[in-house]
Amino acid sequence: MISQTMTYDVVVVGAGPAGSAAATECAGLGLKTLCIEEHGTIGYPVQCAGLLSNAAFAECRVSDHSVLNRVSGARVISGQGSSILIDAKKTMALVVDRGALDREMAENAARAGAEFLLKTSVCGIRDNTLITRGVHQEEPIPFKVLIAADGPRSTVARMLGMQRAPVYLAGIQADSLHETDPRFVELYPDASPGFFGWSIPTAPGRVRVGLCARSNAQEHFATFIRKFSDSSVHLVTGTIPLGVMPKTYGHRTLFVGDAAGFAKPTSGGGVYTGIRSARHAAAVAAEACASSRFDDSVLSGYERRWKADIGNELALGFRFLEMRQHLSGQDIDDLVRALNDPEIIRTIEEYGDMDRPSTLAKKLLFRPEMIRLLRPLVQAGLKSLF
Repeated sequence: MISQTMTYDVVVVGAGPAGSAAATECAGLGLKTLCIEEHGTIGYPVQCAGLLSNAAFAECRVSDHSVLNRVSGARVISGQGSSILIDAKKTMALVVDRGALDREMAENAARAGAEFLLKTSVCGIRDNTLITRGVHQEEPIPFKVLIAADGPRSTVARMLGMQRAPVYLAGIQADSLHETDPRFVELYPDASPGFFGWSIPTAPGRVRVGLCARSNAQEHFATFIRKFSDSSVHLVTGTIPLGVMPKTYGHRTLFVGDAAGFAKPTSGGGVYTGIRSARHAAAVAAEACASSRFDDSVLSGYERRWKADIGNELALGFRFLEMRQHLSGQDIDDLVRALNDPEIIRTIEEYGDMDRPSTLAKKLLFRPEMIRLLRPLVQAGLKSLF
């Protein structure tokens, strides 16, 4: 039972990867840390494709226990049948059991000294006191700094009146019985207008098939899943925020992960950027507690930190997302065929980075072969990219 007379240095709301990373860092820095989670079991329900780059998995600081498969590349397949295969011939990403990964990260936070309250939700914020409801009934929890890691529909952000991410996608994913090459993820840019669909091999004869869309996701998914199997053994839905909220701090609170809109606009993945944001939030929380100053002049250091780290990558990714909205099926097919050049493929295999695409973008845009890509981009009204 939480003592109502205790003031925590940091209370983290949400025990996903970003929340558990924040709790681990804060506890490791000597801060009295509490993490609350609305569900009774950490890691469920699973609302993630579970494909992590090597860098993202390393940021989790966990064992290989959750790893289901390792992939070396991707095949991109247009709606008109053109395709391109990228194969780095080494592990570039890992397919994980997100439930197992999330639980191990939470266990690491507990080992570092963080306390946990499960089946507990936020129902109010009064000054520097969090009001919660759950198996412990209503609990007021005083805090010095609040870290909101409570997902794309952040209750904390809503209660504090914070402006949210500009774009939200609906996602649907199923585990299906389907034979495929376990080395490669398959991407289908025409499966969903404005985004894409995917097939991720998890085990022999089994794949995760999903897509995200701004609207009519269920209808698009019903059509897309027919490419694979009518037999699905697991189905999940979720929401992905794209575009970071205009202000990621305020009211003694720092917003991390999906609560702040840190998902990558190019892929929808949020583990790498979420954990990076959590580490910056923990560092600023420690500074605030050390100085006993919790006003925006101190908390704004969080925004400076994450922008210096991942701000440019997220901004570039959002520009690509805006580009994607203007590309037709024919434009996409033209792009896939133009990219299917041995020199371009070698460049992608050497410099491709799921988390930091700017290096590859610069390498590609200055290659003579890329002149063939200009036509569909210009037709889409996107000259400004160059």
